[in-house]
Amino acid sequence: MVVATLLPVPTNPERRAALTDAGLAILAEEGARGLTHRAVDDRAGTPRGTASNYFRSRDALLEALVARIGERLAPDPAVIEPWARRRPGRALMRDYVGYIVERLTREREVTLALFELRLEAARRPEVEQLLGTWLREGFAADVAFHRSTGMAGGRREIALFHYALDGLMLDRLTTSIDAGTSTDAVVRQLVDRLMPD
Repeated sequence: MVVATLLPVPTNPERRAALTDAGLAILAEEGARGLTHRAVDDRAGTPRGTASNYFRSRDALLEALVARIGERLAPDPAVIEPWARRRPGRALMRDYVGYIVERLTREREVTLALFELRLEAARRPEVEQLLGTWLREGFAADVAFHRSTGMAGGRREIALFHYALDGLMLDRLTTSIDAGTSTDAVVRQLVDRLMPD
């Protein structure tokens, strides 16, 4: 009887980042159906088989893409840490929500890839489990940050902001119902209407 040995997964962080960034670009441009190990290698400019060496299965690749989305969309601590010392209120919430929208807009490809993964999660329970866990952990962190700053409102208000911002980003990154209204104006109105005095 021959026992197969598994080769260790390569750990070069720069190569891993390049592969996952290529995967996110494919998701943003072609959707989940275009996401294959071969397509990732082609997009990253790596030899065929490289993506398979780093991510042994499609599920492993998807898990790595979710982690990379988290890395690329993570807030800069130097920006948000000083907010904990600011006076709670609408001005602080406007800055907070505006910063979220700015990051999602700046990282357009990553945000579109995230929307594609959310659509894939509606079709595949294993993706729903992976992405759902990640989304709920992010939401819990948002609620904890909101509480740490002492801003009014709570879990429900933060959920309403998530729902509104998801819709706003879908509108701004795809086909808009009202492209003439500035995103900053929408953010101000959302905060003023959703945040208690």
